[in-house]
Amino acid sequence: MIELERVTKSFGPNAVLRGLDLSVARGESLVVIGGSGSGKSILLKCILGLVEPDGGVIRLEGRDVREAPREAFLARFGMLFQGGALFDSLPVWQNVAFRLLRGRLKRPRAEAREIAVEKLRRVGLAPEVADLYPAELSGGMQKRVALARAIAAEPEVIFFDEPTTGLDPIMAGVINDLIREIVTEMGATAITITHDMTSVRAIADRVAMLYQGRIEWAGPITEMDATSNPYVQQFIHGRATGPIAALR
Repeated sequence: MIELERVTKSFGPNAVLRGLDLSVARGESLVVIGGSGSGKSILLKCILGLVEPDGGVIRLEGRDVREAPREAFLARFGMLFQGGALFDSLPVWQNVAFRLLRGRLKRPRAEAREIAVEKLRRVGLAPEVADLYPAELSGGMQKRVALARAIAAEPEVIFFDEPTTGLDPIMAGVINDLIREIVTEMGATAITITHDMTSVRAIADRVAMLYQGRIEWAGPITEMDATSNPYVQQFIHGRATGPIAALR
């Protein structure tokens, strides 16, 4: 579904992506792990075209993403942002239906609201939440609203950026379960970036570790704990010493 070949990106002297190769199969849930500043968010932004790579090729279903009509290309994606990124001035239902109220995906207002209420129900929120504002919701409810918005337009590909950041362990577990259920139910291709190893184990079909701008290791979640790769072992066990610390 998605292929990255020799992708590079630098900001001045800081090389963030250094010839990165990665592929994601259709319907697969890939989780990208790596330390802060390793380039995980830049990876997502390059795929979406929010940041232009310096070199390499990114393909969606075999087609160079630079050749795709922009609006049609973006319509295929959904995104759950790290901080939720809800619009404070809009009621919940308009946040969820944001893409359905404008542009290529525009629907009649009543239909957009109906879809929003259904997506809120799918993430466990009652219809009366639709008319509240984000400030009236708890952090966990805001995250659910953001998830409902990410799936509102039935995207083929969904990106999850640190989906459990700031949540307590119980709510993080709820969000992880919802993501897994929804991705499976929709048959969507998913890429998640996270530091949370509990999320990795709950969400991933396959895991890729990003280190110093390249994929250091990639494989099925079932092989992650058994791999002898020292970078992966240090990261997943949170060890202070190891090759990552030694190379800093």
